[in-house]
Amino acid sequence: MKIHFIGIGGIGVSALAQFFLSIGHEVSGSDLVSSEITEALEKKGVIMFLGKHKKANVKKDISLVIFSPAVRKENPELKEARKGKILIQSYPQALGELTKKYFTIAVSGSHGKSTTTAMLSLILIKTGLNPTVILGTKLKEFGDSNFRLGGFPKSEICNLKSKILLIEADEHFASFLNYWPKMIVLTNIEREHLDFYKNLNNILKTYKKYVSHLGKDGILVLNQDDKNIPKVLSPNFKFPIKKFSLKQKEAKKLKKILKVPGDHNIYNALAALTVARTLKISDKISFKALSEYKGAWRRFEIIKIKLTNKLEPRTCTLISDYGHHPTKVRVTLKAAREKFKNKKIWLVFQPHQYQRTYYLFDDFVKVLKNALRPAQGKPPVDNLIITDIFDVAGREEKIIKNKVSSEKLVRAINDKKTVYVPSIEKTFNYLKKNLKGGEVVIIMGAGDIYKLCNNFK
Repeated sequence: MKIHFIGIGGIGVSALAQFFLSIGHEVSGSDLVSSEITEALEKKGVIMFLGKHKKANVKKDISLVIFSPAVRKENPELKEARKGKILIQSYPQALGELTKKYFTIAVSGSHGKSTTTAMLSLILIKTGLNPTVILGTKLKEFGDSNFRLGGFPKSEICNLKSKILLIEADEHFASFLNYWPKMIVLTNIEREHLDFYKNLNNILKTYKKYVSHLGKDGILVLNQDDKNIPKVLSPNFKFPIKKFSLKQKEAKKLKKILKVPGDHNIYNALAALTVARTLKISDKISFKALSEYKGAWRRFEIIKIKLTNKLEPRTCTLISDYGHHPTKVRVTLKAAREKFKNKKIWLVFQPHQYQRTYYLFDDFVKVLKNALRPAQGKPPVDNLIITDIFDVAGREEKIIKNKVSSEKLVRAINDKKTVYVPSIEKTFNYLKKNLKGGEVVIIMGAGDIYKLCNNFK
């Protein structure tokens, strides 16, 4: 079968494309720009169309077109597929069909989905449960991929006779309402994707509906410390509920053995551990796998670099991080200060999406202001650079774009240690000029700011 993906460069869509490619289908895909992800797909055999979307990309012999939720209805490739009466599915719809065919474990929540899924995948692999994994980041253990093809369990543990599918279940556009898992993990719930949901109440209603997808034989694993999760539980739910908390004794052990810093990562590990225990996996295997977890692409990814000048070589530590929500920014900076106690820390932050920046503007100002203030000892951040907002193609409203900017964010923070530097190139030059050596530079955002790391190589 020939399958065409519109918006194939997306982190979730690209993983699903690899799934179909790995089981023998011919896969093509289109995206507006080239990226590390599209380059990797092309090397694996995906026929790639980059640049402007064109109806000519949808060949007559294509059987199925799968499109990213970010793709607009008037997309020429979508219109051509409709005209040719080709079967069309959104990415969540296509993944939803897979969830019905597997013992599906879905990891959901405002934050921590990728890391929890990655940690749990390593536990399941080490146990011999051989999961198929669709991940929102790249793992070195998967050959720098966001996908792993599994099969039937190689272990008799937990008496599973079906294949396991482990996925991130994203709440944006209510995508996860397409999924029918046997087990749901809830990491946390808060105000996010307000361009779609508008308010927290709508988010909670959608999560409640999603959790109801668990049948009588389903299992819910949840963060007991989260204040919003209890609001999505119904007294009518009949399935077992397993809980984890930072207060449980295992949290101290995990803090000692984890290579990734921060309480938020202890929560992620506790979630993975709770799932493992529910599947009757021994703690010995789970703790070993968690202790070996080295982190993932753009999740507090540490990169050592050398800066040189005419006088002497200088070294710095770069941290590439995907954080793009105020809460994630706050906990990541806290973890960085705990790990690098006496180092000078710079933050380069690229706001992601005009709408997110607009709706959460006050939260971003508060978090970034506080990051520059001493709490106990040194402040989390010594210097802050804010670059232009990353414009998400097809998902921005003109009226919002005129109301918010990085310059406005810098003015609202109103701190002399904060500067606005518009582009990646200018930010690179600014850092080269001002870094003395020995600093930690956190490069944060869900857009293309990670490319700044490549400039130092």
